[in-house]
Amino acid sequence: MYRNLHFLHPEHQTVLLRTDYNVPLKNGIIENNLRIEKSLPTIQYLLNHQVKKLVIISHLGRPEGKVMPEFSLKPVAAELSRLLQREVFFAPETTGEATKQLISEAPDGTVILLENLRFHPGEEDNSLDYAQAIFDTVQPDCFVQDGFGVLHRAHASTDALPRLLPSVMGLLVEQEIENLKKVQENPLHPVLLIIGGAKVKDKSPLIEHFASLSDYIFVGGKIAADGFTSDLPQITVASDFTEDESGAKLDIGPKSLDQLIDLVLKSRTIIWNGTLGLTEKPPFDFASRIIAETIGAKNPAENLSVICGGDTTGFVENLLQNRYSDQPPLNFSLVSTGGGASLEFLIHGTLPGLEVLKSV
Repeated sequence: MYRNLHFLHPEHQTVLLRTDYNVPLKNGIIENNLRIEKSLPTIQYLLNHQVKKLVIISHLGRPEGKVMPEFSLKPVAAELSRLLQREVFFAPETTGEATKQLISEAPDGTVILLENLRFHPGEEDNSLDYAQAIFDTVQPDCFVQDGFGVLHRAHASTDALPRLLPSVMGLLVEQEIENLKKVQENPLHPVLLIIGGAKVKDKSPLIEHFASLSDYIFVGGKIAADGFTSDLPQITVASDFTEDESGAKLDIGPKSLDQLIDLVLKSRTIIWNGTLGLTEKPPFDFASRIIAETIGAKNPAENLSVICGGDTTGFVENLLQNRYSDQPPLNFSLVSTGGGASLEFLIHGTLPGLEVLKSV
């Protein structure tokens, strides 16, 4: 059993919170803030329970252990402040005396966001020394893990650090696990697995795992365009494609889209991993958009839908954020914030960053 927030008594304590603020940034502007929004329930829970101080750590991009200003979390602090409607202090370093002083001198009830964890090589190296340095700087009483998207990695903030103090999972991680477990343990049949994207080797374990659980499996994306084949009787592979002027197959075609729409309409559990076309280059986002809208229009009380995988999640998040007020809402059981993490959990039933949160 994983320890959740109910194991914690955060009142008048300094809480260290790990979030996943790996948001798309362009010229210092956040293009999509849904990952920040999804951290708000846990933050509000902790603030409502009168924590002494709330110190947040996260990563952004892949600076590979170097300080790279374009990956600074400073814009995230500003956006978080706007969403919370309260000041969020920003510490330009994750560790060190200046950050320690900022935290110690901040008034009770303060929210503080530290700079990008990955500016230090110790984060991705799962360095105990780096974890200890964060601990010594923040001096937290407890740790809350709410960065689901990195729980498949054994990093300092997912493995070494939570071993140093009482640690639990946050509300976002709990929600992700609950919905992924429903798919694993008690899916509503018929079950449809939609596979897209480009890398067969990344998708094959998921197809193999769900071969005995799925009633239907549909394969699209570049995998299908490159000639994917399978002997499994429940697999449908896209057979026609929309091409660009050079003849490149960049989206599934109308015949295959109609086949997939039919499968979506008659399925009650849908797991979608991998976009069906080159969604960043319209009009080759057409099939993915139609399928997202078809899934999202199904009655959430009678169906289970899980969107997972970085590209797919990002595509659906953008679709949700850019819908007009007069358009009908789209409902999904889970738009996972974890690409690799959600896949790893579906296949293996646990994650390295969850194992350290198990109750004894």
